[in-house]
Amino acid sequence: MKIAIIGAAGMVGRKLAQRLVSEGALRGEQVSSLVLADIVAAERPDGFAGETVIQAGDLSAREEIDRLVAARPAVIFHLAAIVSGEAEQDFDKGYRINMDGMRRLLESIRAAQAADGYLPRLVFTSSIAVFGAPFPETIPEEYFHTPLTSYGTQKEISELLLADYSRKGFVDGVGIRLPTICVRPGLPNKAASGFFSGIIREPLVGREAILPVSDSVRHWHASPRSAVGFLLHAANLDTDRLGPRRNLTMPGVSVTVAEQIEALRRVAGEKAVALIRRVPDETIMRIVAGWATRFDASRAEGLGFVADRSFEDIIQAHVEDELAGTVKAG
Repeated sequence: MKIAIIGAAGMVGRKLAQRLVSEGALRGEQVSSLVLADIVAAERPDGFAGETVIQAGDLSAREEIDRLVAARPAVIFHLAAIVSGEAEQDFDKGYRINMDGMRRLLESIRAAQAADGYLPRLVFTSSIAVFGAPFPETIPEEYFHTPLTSYGTQKEISELLLADYSRKGFVDGVGIRLPTICVRPGLPNKAASGFFSGIIREPLVGREAILPVSDSVRHWHASPRSAVGFLLHAANLDTDRLGPRRNLTMPGVSVTVAEQIEALRRVAGEKAVALIRRVPDETIMRIVAGWATRFDASRAEGLGFVADRSFEDIIQAHVEDELAGTVKAG
């Protein structure tokens, strides 16, 4: 089986590629080829004996999308996006990458189907940013979408496109609304939600972290390990069970910043917590205030999607996957 990952140089894309190599199969077939596409060259996963195609280029450009679709991957994971903070700051770039790129991908797939019957499974990573305040305490699956950011709007438009192209039989799509992925390894990015990871990741390795919002802020989280699990399960899912509702809110863990900090204290002690410095940021506070905090993900759970059980489990997953043997309570 040939599999393509759009956004393969990103954190989740790299972990997904390595997991595919480790498991060796998807949908009951051996993984024989990987197409790893991103704006920069993605890393080749360790230990893969099959073909690896590295495609570096602007995946919102028609020629790059057509090049990827020409390889006829059976499964396409579409992870690439301009993140929330950057999409808000650069309106044109956000729409070009997040919306136009999705439409061009779908149109390229449709043209390939007209040529030879091509029908891939397309797994698209959406976001809980498609929901906008005011919210009930728990957001049901059927709650209306009124995104309050450009990023959320772009993701919502992409969800509608995915559902419509799937309804018409041009693609076999599954959209998964990811919680905020935490704890993200590596360097901070431009996502408005980046501090949720920063206040855990940096203190775990003895570095100061900035907290721009109040301790009472509540949010919906899942680990990178769970995010990869969501993607693989979506690729394997019997989409007849979805019907026309092709987009799903993924399960997660709802905690306040204060509860995040308490979980950090239990894992790494007072010295780690003391490295968190509070520096209020009005822009980030305004963006975060428009995000939902808790979801009823029973539809996804009923379809077999599984998330972390607690925020402490999320921290432990980060320690095991990224910092094995380096963190000690103190």
